[in-house]
Amino acid sequence: MHTVRAAPPLYGRSRERIAGFTILELAITLAIMAVLAVGVLVPFIAQVTQRRIAETERILEQAKETLMGFAAATGRLPCPALPDTDGFEKFAAGGTVANGSCATFYGFLPAATLGFTPVDNQGYAIDAWTTTQNRIRYAVSNQTVNGVTNPFTKTNGMRDATATQLAGATFLVVCSAGTGAVPATPACASAASTLTINAPAVIWSNGANAATGGRSADEAENPHPNPDTGAFAQYGTADRVFVSRTIRSVSGAEFDDIVTWLSVGNLVSRMVLAGQLP
Repeated sequence: MHTVRAAPPLYGRSRERIAGFTILELAITLAIMAVLAVGVLVPFIAQVTQRRIAETERILEQAKETLMGFAAATGRLPCPALPDTDGFEKFAAGGTVANGSCATFYGFLPAATLGFTPVDNQGYAIDAWTTTQNRIRYAVSNQTVNGVTNPFTKTNGMRDATATQLAGATFLVVCSAGTGAVPATPACASAASTLTINAPAVIWSNGANAATGGRSADEAENPHPNPDTGAFAQYGTADRVFVSRTIRSVSGAEFDDIVTWLSVGNLVSRMVLAGQLP
C-alpha cells in the first residue's frame, strides 16, 4: 500500500518569512519617516531663526527710539552699562552728567537707566535669543566736537557743540565689510562699503552665534562677548569701526550680527523739537 506522506508544516517557516518582511518593512518605514522629519524640521528651524531675527530687529529699533527719547528729555545720551551695574549706565571715577565721562564708551545698552524692556533677570536688555551672551550691545561716541569733550554724554554737550558742527564731524563708522577697514582713521575700505561715518551711537545684537562668534573679519569689527577673540573682548575696544551686512553662514566668513545706529541728523532733529537745541 502506497503511503502518502503529509507535507511538513509551514507554520514555522511562514512565521520567519513574515517576521523578516515585517522588520524590513519597519526599517523602510523608519527611513521614510526620518527623511520626512528632516524635511519638516529644517524649514521649521529656518522659520524660528527668521522670527528671532525679525524680533531682534524690532527690539533694536525700539532701543533707538528710546535713546532718542532719553536725549530729548535729558539733553544727552546715556553711558553704556557694564556687567556689574545691573543694567544702569556707568560713569568713570569722577564722571558725572556734567562732564559725560563714561567708564567705557562700549558696553551694554543701559536698559535700567532707560526704563527699557525686554530685560533678563539682572536688568540687561536682551535680544530674541535671550542668553547672557545675547545682551544688547551699545557704543556711544566720545569724539570732541567744536572744543566740547564728550558732547553726546554730558548734559547740554550737543547744544554747546552746535548742530552745524555735529553734522560735519566723524563719529562711529559703520561699513558693509570689515576687510580693508582702517580703524585708526576711522574709515571703511571704500566709499562703496561706507554706510555712515557720523553715527553718535551704535546698537547691536551678536545674533545666534553670540556664544561662539566674532571670528570672521566682519564680525570681529563688532565687539563680542568671547574672551578668546583677542582685542574684541567683552567690553569692546576703542575701535570706532563697525560692520553691518546681510547674514551669511559661510564657514570662516560667517556673519549674523544685527546692527543699527543713530543718525546724527535724526538725533539733532529730535533735540531741536524737544527744545534741547536751538
